[in-house]
Amino acid sequence: MRHKLLSLSNRVLFNSKSLLGVYCNHAPLTVNRKMILGYLTFAVLSIKATTVWSETFSDDFMFGVATSAYQTEGAWNLTGKGESQWDHYAHKYPEKITDGSNGDVACDSYNRYQEDISFLEDLGVQFYRFSISWPRILPTGYPHQINWEGVEFYLNILKILNATGIEPVVTLYHWDLPQNFNEMGGWSNPLLVDYFAEYSRLCYRLFGDYVRYWITLNEPETTCLNGYTYGNFAPGYQLSGIATYYCIYVHLLAHARAYHIYHDEFFATQQGKVSMSWVSYWMHPNSESEHDVKAAERIMQFMIGMYVHPIYIGNWPQETIDIIDKRSELAGFARSRLPKFTDEEIEYIKGTADYLGLNYYSTYLVKHAFDVDDLPNITSFNLDVGVSLNIDPSWPTSAASWLFDVPWGFRAYINWIGDHYGNPEILITENGWAGNGESLNDTDRIQYLNGHLCVVWKAINEDNRNIIGYTQWSLMDNFEWASGYTEKFGIVHVDFEGNLTRTPKASYEWFKQVVETKTIDCTGF
Repeated sequence: MRHKLLSLSNRVLFNSKSLLGVYCNHAPLTVNRKMILGYLTFAVLSIKATTVWSETFSDDFMFGVATSAYQTEGAWNLTGKGESQWDHYAHKYPEKITDGSNGDVACDSYNRYQEDISFLEDLGVQFYRFSISWPRILPTGYPHQINWEGVEFYLNILKILNATGIEPVVTLYHWDLPQNFNEMGGWSNPLLVDYFAEYSRLCYRLFGDYVRYWITLNEPETTCLNGYTYGNFAPGYQLSGIATYYCIYVHLLAHARAYHIYHDEFFATQQGKVSMSWVSYWMHPNSESEHDVKAAERIMQFMIGMYVHPIYIGNWPQETIDIIDKRSELAGFARSRLPKFTDEEIEYIKGTADYLGLNYYSTYLVKHAFDVDDLPNITSFNLDVGVSLNIDPSWPTSAASWLFDVPWGFRAYINWIGDHYGNPEILITENGWAGNGESLNDTDRIQYLNGHLCVVWKAINEDNRNIIGYTQWSLMDNFEWASGYTEKFGIVHVDFEGNLTRTPKASYEWFKQVVETKTIDCTGF
């Protein structure tokens, strides 16, 4: 049990029963790709021959995989790219990365993107979610200096995807903020709204003819908690309970500006959709007591409601307003630590999502820990929320300390979103499992993905949720932020100790079969 909120990291893993028997259980990671592919194909076909795949997704349901720029591209200072906050953070504070590594080379996808796209073609996925690096397009962050080599890189990717019939789902910002803006306060500085608007407009103009699905910002929850509250992600600020809320405020205004720019200036000709990608754990009451039930709802409002409520309902959730206002008053602040939206801002933000991008990885159990007037002189996001978190020790665990295999939590999370925000159209933009990379026979990942896809199917067919697609994180092993290369989320192994050879895992062949047949086995779920 932890008597503080767990900071959001960004992925997952666990150990579970093998689904493929002993095939490739100790396969060396440098073997020939065709040889290992043959073993894995045989293993998966063995499942197919003996298993009745019972649940089928509709023909128009989309399957995809995802990556992000800093985690895969490398080429951090080549061909005109500027410095990002993660370049700066990983270089200056290597001790804050588990293995002291960085994304300087990563998967070298900047030079090997054609090979990576070949995996997408082989998988047969309907879409590929990837991000554009802001400082690769605008080295200083400002639009007066465009790096045309960076522009050409992304145009090449988009043209290949379009030619092969794979839909691009493009994220404008996946945490690699130009370092210039980080030195100005980053996402706690309202000026970033204007700078992000200029960058967004440029991307729509340059790339919009190839893109139908845009994501403005990835997981502002992770940025505002890990980057501005707990300080364990770039930029490393520990300004709990103050910068936390300004970070959310600026993200929402920046997203709204980017949304309106698209719909006012580009939608008529490009006909695309714009949203954000949100993340939360599912927070389940530790008991049936009234205190714990209310605590679980309270933390959901702080973890996801503060980011989604202003867009789907308008303004902050009332409970978060009441708590932060009261605790600010008790502590003697001249005004609330929670920025107040003007009436114009409330209307400007409301309705700025054409679909809801949803990330999910794991679940926690929630207990009431603090009342609103406890420890009023301590300025803290954790005390504002007033809960403690724990887990069920029976949950399968992964290589990531924060990630557990809890499929029913995913279904509860989807239904909470649907119930609170009018059953919106949902694109699941991330879901995945972390391993340690010791074996290509990643049956724990297969079990995790299978269980979570089963509850997606149930949410659609039994709960009438409007889910249009599912994104597996990630296509390949990559740089996992503060965890470096110690956590492997990919269905394709990358040999970081050698020449970055890509080798499909058992989960790759399993997922390929799911995409091809659009069916899964939900026995036991």
